[in-house]
Amino acid sequence: MRVAVLREDSCQPKKCMDECREFCPPVRNGQECIVMDAKTGKPHISEALCIGCGICVNKCPHDALIITQLPSELATEMIHRYSMNGFRLFRLPSPSKESVIGILGPNGMGKSTAINILSGQLIPNLGDYDAEEVWLEDAIESLPKGELRDFLNLVLKGEVTISIKPQYVDHLPRVANGPVIDLLTKVDETGTLAENAEKLGISHLLQRDIKQLSGGELQRVAICATLLKEADVYFFDEPSSYLDIHERMRIVKIIQGLAQSKRVIVIEHDLAVLDVLADLVHIVYGEKGAYGIFTPARPTRTAINVYLDGFLPEQNMRIRDKPIKFQSHTERRTEKGATILEWGDITKKLGDFSLSTGKGTVHQGEVVGVVGANGTGKSTLFKMIAGEMEYDEGWITAEAKISYKPQHISVEHDLPVQEWLDAEVGLAWRSGEFQVSVVRAMGVDTLLAKRANKLSGGELQAVSIVICLAREADLYLLDEPSAHLDANARMECAKAIRRTMEANEKSAFVIDHDVYFIDILADSLLVFEGEGGKHGRAEGPFHLKEGMNRFLKAVGVTFRRDHDSSRPRINKEGSRKDREQRASGDFYSFER
Repeated sequence: MRVAVLREDSCQPKKCMDECREFCPPVRNGQECIVMDAKTGKPHISEALCIGCGICVNKCPHDALIITQLPSELATEMIHRYSMNGFRLFRLPSPSKESVIGILGPNGMGKSTAINILSGQLIPNLGDYDAEEVWLEDAIESLPKGELRDFLNLVLKGEVTISIKPQYVDHLPRVANGPVIDLLTKVDETGTLAENAEKLGISHLLQRDIKQLSGGELQRVAICATLLKEADVYFFDEPSSYLDIHERMRIVKIIQGLAQSKRVIVIEHDLAVLDVLADLVHIVYGEKGAYGIFTPARPTRTAINVYLDGFLPEQNMRIRDKPIKFQSHTERRTEKGATILEWGDITKKLGDFSLSTGKGTVHQGEVVGVVGANGTGKSTLFKMIAGEMEYDEGWITAEAKISYKPQHISVEHDLPVQEWLDAEVGLAWRSGEFQVSVVRAMGVDTLLAKRANKLSGGELQAVSIVICLAREADLYLLDEPSAHLDANARMECAKAIRRTMEANEKSAFVIDHDVYFIDILADSLLVFEGEGGKHGRAEGPFHLKEGMNRFLKAVGVTFRRDHDSSRPRINKEGSRKDREQRASGDFYSFER
């Protein structure tokens, strides 16, 4: 089955010479394989007449076309198609009673489309994109008998109520204002506002204005609002974003408790959280913006290992060029280069909050992971190192040249990404090695024609990381670079940062809450302790294992290594492995 997709955002008919049509062999032979729209000037491609030569794809100056082949059996499993050359979705995940169903896959594969269909907000057209009327009954009849068909029948009869936590919680202040308690009171259908606010640790935020909340606070408010609705099915789209590991483990327990009586579906890119949270996982694969295919549900451990390996054995399908491997930490070089930065006995007071540090040193080629609870001063220390904020006491050596990517990124201009990169870093991003190891690895090469103010959260994050790493500097500061990135992009980002530091003998500080991300990139760990919003103390850098043991002991979580993939896995609280590791003080095991 041939699939021809037009990336609408990338197609710029005013800046091309209709190369796709002019060089198309069927068109040259008199067949209307590609017809230019009279109003928009954009091409319509006939999949029936297309011979799959790929000439139009290669000739398009804006990389706006995708032509690919899919197994013919998928033709009967198409759930929805947006237009003639638009995105299409194959198969759906299935909500299951008394289970947490996870969805794992890259952004742009149709996860949000699937949720809209399952919630009844979008009626699937089964590929008939120009049908005048679409009926849910027809879609249900096309599905095999089973849990998914039964569920959609309940949706059709209006016997299912849905509660959805959206992905981008930072958009919440745009649609709501006033005190948090006003918003939560409006949606409280269960009469459990006080109880859920206490569980989520937001009782002290109830009188605060929504516009004053941090990303982590907005996330917990959004989760609380979702829980307060009386529903049969709960969808949580990236519930761990902006949360520290303490808060992530709290969310895991809350969602698992909810699943004892409700159907729950979770989209989650933190694989450590997904591993401990979900009972079954659907992998979704495909090509971003072109098509997405849901696989049948697998046990969580199997699904994550298959995803990391990049090969789906049942489908005989490779979804990644090469597997993501977790390196044995004994394989990393232990010698230290020249000193890049030193600091000592820093203190800073901001209102009621106080930050202090011990003495620390960062060396050439070293990547330092920065971990700790939200509100303990991690971003504040970055700002002081970058020279954006003065410290009260202590010292920081000033010789190192700094490149800084802040936590929150906003773009007001509408420059195409290519012009934005040129304006920020000149030609540095165009060099061959950097193109391969960073630009392409982060997927930014496909965004060059897209305007900056039209980028999604994940795309904006990727471009900002590229800009940070392309600058000429001695020390790179990256504040939560994994936020909004999907699981695959996170792993590629971690490897890109590490490769850049090793190849150029530079150093990096990276704040992040994703343990997989930190495990792949960090040599050492700077640990923040204290109480969020009140006081924080930075200790280290420690060797990675020592730092993780110190950090996780405070969190009360132990990690083991997966026998097959060597990835870190959270131990179930009270399990034999958990008890053994706590007793030995080995909270972060390097052993399989």
